[in-house]
Amino acid sequence: MTSSTRPSRVPDPTPLFWIAKAASTALGEAVSDFSIRALDPVVAVLLGFVLFVVALAWQLTRRRYVPVAYWLAVAAVGVFGTMAADVAHVVIGLPYLASAALYAVVLAAVFVFWRRSEGTLSMHDVTTTRRELYYWAAVVATFALGTAVGDLTAVTFDLGYFPSIIVFAVLIVIPVIGWRMAWWTGVFGFWFAYVLTRPLGASVADWLGKPATEGGVGVGTGWVSLALTAVMIVLVAIMQAAPRAARRTDHADGMPLPLA
Repeated sequence: MTSSTRPSRVPDPTPLFWIAKAASTALGEAVSDFSIRALDPVVAVLLGFVLFVVALAWQLTRRRYVPVAYWLAVAAVGVFGTMAADVAHVVIGLPYLASAALYAVVLAAVFVFWRRSEGTLSMHDVTTTRRELYYWAAVVATFALGTAVGDLTAVTFDLGYFPSIIVFAVLIVIPVIGWRMAWWTGVFGFWFAYVLTRPLGASVADWLGKPATEGGVGVGTGWVSLALTAVMIVLVAIMQAAPRAARRTDHADGMPLPLA
C-alpha cells in the first residue's frame, strides 16, 4: 500500500475541527494554569509531560484518524506546550518576545525539514509514521509559539486578555482572505490559522479564569477547565459518531473546508 492510498492519520480541517481546535487550546491554557497552582509546579510539569507522552504514543499507534486518540493528544500538547512556554519565561527568565522568536525559529525549522524530507506540508498527506512525527512536531511548536505570542500581547504589550481576544479574532480572518483572494496556498493558510488559534484560545481561557485583579473575569481556572473539558467531550463524541465520509474535504488545493 502506497502513502497515497493509506488512510489519513489526522482529521480534515472541517468547521467542527476548528471549533474543537479553539476549545482545546483554551482547555490546555486553563488546565496548565490550574495544575501549576494546585500542585507543586515541578510535579505539575512532570505529570503534563507524562500525559503528553502517553497520549501521543497512543495516537501514533492508531495508524489512522481516531477522534478520541487524536484530540486527547491535542489536549495533552496544549497542556504541556503551555507549561513549556511558561517554564521558559518563569524559570529561565526568557522574555516573551525572545521565547516567541525562539519558537518561531523552531517551527520554521520543522517545516523546512518536513518539506525537504516529504515534499509536502499538507495535512491531507499525513499517511505515514514519519510524516505524522513531523506533523506533531509542528503542532507542539505552534502551541508553544502561540502561548508565547498570547502572553506577549497581554502582558508585555499590556493589552490585557480581552483586547488580545479581539486582536487574534481579527488576525485569524487573514488566512481566510488570503486564500479567497488566491494570495496564499491552502496549506500555508491552514498552518497560519493553526498558530493563531492558540493565542486566541489561551486569551479566552485567561480572560475567563484569571481574577479581576489580573484583568480577568474571575471564574477560576478550575471551573473553566471543567467547562472546556465537557465541551471537548461533546465535540469528540460528535466526531466519533459521524461517518468518515462526513469529514471529507476537497484535497485538490489543501484549503480547509470552512474557507472554501
